[in-house]
Amino acid sequence: MKKADNKINFKSILKTYGTIIALVAIIIAFGILNPRAFLSSTNFWNITRQMAILCIISLGATLIMSVDEFDLSLGNIASFGGVLAAILAIRGIPFFWCLLITVVVSAIVGFANGFIVTKYNVMSFIITLAMGRVIYGLTYWMSDGAIVFNGIPDTFKTLGTGKLGPIPFLTILMVISVMIFYYLMTRTALGRKLYAIGGNEAASQVAGIKVKKYKTIAFTVAGAMSGLAGVLLASRIGSASPTGGDAYCLNAFATIFIGKTLFKEGIPNVLGTVVGVALFTVLANGLTIMQVPTFVQNIVTGIIIVFAVILQKLGSKTNA
Repeated sequence: MKKADNKINFKSILKTYGTIIALVAIIIAFGILNPRAFLSSTNFWNITRQMAILCIISLGATLIMSVDEFDLSLGNIASFGGVLAAILAIRGIPFFWCLLITVVVSAIVGFANGFIVTKYNVMSFIITLAMGRVIYGLTYWMSDGAIVFNGIPDTFKTLGTGKLGPIPFLTILMVISVMIFYYLMTRTALGRKLYAIGGNEAASQVAGIKVKKYKTIAFTVAGAMSGLAGVLLASRIGSASPTGGDAYCLNAFATIFIGKTLFKEGIPNVLGTVVGVALFTVLANGLTIMQVPTFVQNIVTGIIIVFAVILQKLGSKTNA
């Protein structure tokens, strides 16, 4: 009986803390392989800056997954946001307005996704995939299919490259965003309603929750966050590519899935998302320091995701 209990406890630990264990193991491994470069304070702040953009997109995507939906247009919205902001900056519009206009337009795109999905009760997977193609076409048209960089003012790059002491502005913005979304999802009626919808949509409707309204809010916020991430990406690298944010979409949902087992079983949560983002970023950073080719990094990242799925499945047997 004692052995059985120990076995169950071991599985429970894997289920609840598997992602954190994997993150710590990766940090230890890279720390041993190249301690001077990987464990330096400079690299620490660099990792947090690298985390920021993926984290901001992932926070918006967490809201969508909390209502049991998907949005495959988030990466395209990020690319669109970067290009739109860069073009506005080149035309002499101050950075604040470039940022604000882009976030608002991106929120409108997110609202359109949510409205169509809820109004006509169609699969979000298909609608957002189609909307992503529309956004991609608009982005390609706006940029003439080329990277936008000529004429971007230095003020446009301040938020993406600037620091407060050793702390990058992007890191500060990420921390603020995480705090806001954590409070939103754990301490407000909005967060409780989103989780209720994701847990049982039919029961939520019976309870009087306006399911369509709150699903649309989730899509709208996610669109706004993706547009913001696109601006930050363009600000960081000083240019905007029509495909610059595309890869962030699947990575965002992967980080959410990896972090789903933290604190709330099988439920998307902000802290779990942050840990998932950290795992992805630390892995990419360490492999880059080790001069591992990009294609190998993709393979390793894919293996990590598969391993996380196996851990979750293994841990879920505890409740069987």
